[in-house]
Amino acid sequence: MSQFPKPHLVLIKPQGLHKLVVEQIQQMIIEGALAPGTRLNERMLCEKLGVSRTPLREALKILAALGLVELLPNRGAAVVQLSAKDIAETFEMISHLESMAGELACARITDPEISEIRALHFEMLACHARRDLPAYYRSNQQIHDLINRAARNEVLREIYMTVNSRVKALRFSSNLDRDRWDAAVREHTTMVEALEARDGKRLAAILASHVLSKRDAALITIDARKLEGTDG
Repeated sequence: MSQFPKPHLVLIKPQGLHKLVVEQIQQMIIEGALAPGTRLNERMLCEKLGVSRTPLREALKILAALGLVELLPNRGAAVVQLSAKDIAETFEMISHLESMAGELACARITDPEISEIRALHFEMLACHARRDLPAYYRSNQQIHDLINRAARNEVLREIYMTVNSRVKALRFSSNLDRDRWDAAVREHTTMVEALEARDGKRLAAILASHVLSKRDAALITIDARKLEGTDG
């Protein structure tokens, strides 16, 4: 039986079909409903999402470009399964990107943007208190995204969005360990404090350490699966 919560799915309407299908499948990957290496059953996905195969296949092409899905010649598609090396290198890159974004954000962020992040932080704390991981993760990612936006560097943002999309599922699953989840919440509190003080060096260091702790959690999970013989 899967340890991951069942993702919340909604039927998709024709407007903006591509984007919505991509978002829904990405959410299923993040929340573990579609695990790494899973072959994607087009008929099942069409039924769950209420769409035809044409928009689904277009969405899979977009997800492949994002590095989330692998298109298999004459065999459909599968969720990408990252190696330990891929995971380590990706998180190392993200740690530098988030660190840079944090330092730039402290110099460029506005008071209303800080207020929005503070409000999201309190919302995130409430989700943590009731152990609602999917809702917690959504607020969490909004905070990271707003810090990235506040850096006001479009090149940095483009690279970050592309690279970070590959490991969102791992960032989500790292919180399944309660101690790691609690530690992440404490780290987020210090992030908000550094941002409010506009202490760029401190925020950069916190973000780098925060991301690398996610890397460590992901690698521990990979090692555990290998020992259990469940990784491939």
